[in-house]
Amino acid sequence: MRGLLVLAFAAAGGPVFERFAEVAFRHDNAISPERRLPESMGPGVALLDYDGDGWQDVYFTNSGGPNVLYRNERGRGFTDVTRKAGVAAGGFSIGVTTGDPDGDGLPDLFVTSYGKNILYRNNGDGTFSDISVRAGLDAPGLYTAAVFFDYDNDGDEDLYAGHFVRYDPSKEPRCPYGDGMHYCHPLSYDPWPSKLYRNVGKGVFEDVSRESGIGAHPGKAFGAVATDADNDGRLDLFVANDSVANFLFVNRGNGRFAEMGLEAGIAYSADGNPRSGMGADAADYDGDGLEDLFVANFNRERFSIYRNRGKLDFSDDAGPTGIGMATQMYSGWGLRFFDFDLDGDQDLIVVNGHPDDRIEAINGTLKHKEPILLFENRAGKFALVDGFAGNYPARGLAVGDLDNDGRPDVVIANNGEVPLILRNRRRNVNRWIGLDLGVSPAGVRVTWSARGVRRGRLINAGGSYLSAHDPRVLLGLGEADRADWIDVKWPAPHNRTDRFERVSPGRYYSLRPGGKLR
Repeated sequence: MRGLLVLAFAAAGGPVFERFAEVAFRHDNAISPERRLPESMGPGVALLDYDGDGWQDVYFTNSGGPNVLYRNERGRGFTDVTRKAGVAAGGFSIGVTTGDPDGDGLPDLFVTSYGKNILYRNNGDGTFSDISVRAGLDAPGLYTAAVFFDYDNDGDEDLYAGHFVRYDPSKEPRCPYGDGMHYCHPLSYDPWPSKLYRNVGKGVFEDVSRESGIGAHPGKAFGAVATDADNDGRLDLFVANDSVANFLFVNRGNGRFAEMGLEAGIAYSADGNPRSGMGADAADYDGDGLEDLFVANFNRERFSIYRNRGKLDFSDDAGPTGIGMATQMYSGWGLRFFDFDLDGDQDLIVVNGHPDDRIEAINGTLKHKEPILLFENRAGKFALVDGFAGNYPARGLAVGDLDNDGRPDVVIANNGEVPLILRNRRRNVNRWIGLDLGVSPAGVRVTWSARGVRRGRLINAGGSYLSAHDPRVLLGLGEADRADWIDVKWPAPHNRTDRFERVSPGRYYSLRPGGKLR
């Protein structure tokens, strides 16, 4: 097969990822001789079923050219539908997320940019409308990560829009070396507050950054994930910042957040220094019922895996889990906890690439293009699986099932290059059950048992870097021939748990609160 990429275990039956689709899109980073900061940041990628046919489509952001939407042709390839859908954007797009802020059951797109952000409303007929101004979301700036999540439990999705540095191209610092310019480190720029928008109904938002407490903390936001860090039923917000302290915004339930990164132990490295937080995600990787955190950092900083010890107390277990040594020399961006081998626990993928395309002229031990890292979870420790062929200037990463075979696939967006759309060809006897819980199931907790082994998963919002994942949930059953039972606990305002017994594997089921598996 043309463009074959293989990821192989030393043992038989290991996973195989292969490029099963190629698209014409090539990211244009609008690179300039001056090497301006936003050029090095994108692109992001989103997976969404925009036309409701049951197959995940793919949206790429672009900086020096139009954004692109590809329709999934039922696992047989992708067709460019950008013009018809009306989502080419314009300006300098950087990241993207998906959600359903108007509650009509259709996935909408929110594009972050240098300039102004765009909210595309899904019209339900294969087209989108730009409603940014009406929605109150067109504030100017340099925006990166964005997350739709219902922070006030009123049933409407609110929005966090992460802002990077205070950026003015007329005051761009210069970082020369030899006969050329290089991208300056973010330490050269001042931090800036991010935005929190409350959904006041039908997809219209009000800026509550100040009263919520989010706006009181200038940062350099790159990655963000909404999760329940303290198991109180309210979604908190973890923000990975570049060169300043990370934030943990704890949801107090009264419309306000308390920033507790320092108290929780996730703000700085063990020696008290801020690191270059880029991608971020959350999951219960050790199976104790508490949401842990992962952050990809800059080379020589090690990536961070923060184990949740309860009561908002985290420890960086990068060393004991094996993550630290494996990531020491890389600069990480897109990442995701996901069960690539369907054995029921959370594995991990991270894509990497040094932000300076001329780094090799400065430091011969570093490379601009870096490898993709896949880790298998082995009882709470992570073993690095033999690597993908090649190195890439990777940024955004989205995980989802592109061919509906129950095995999670991967889409990687590369800075200034073509993307990778990779099919998971893992061959084993492990079985699976898929759950379609809606466009944005953040806050739903799924618990299941297979052959008496109980597992659980909280569905978070956001994660990775500048990207959005397939919202469907894959439950790995291992070699079990069915799930003994599945509990789906819905958050407020539903506040109910639906139980299903003796569920057969090998298919996707659709479920809404109080309904039946269909």
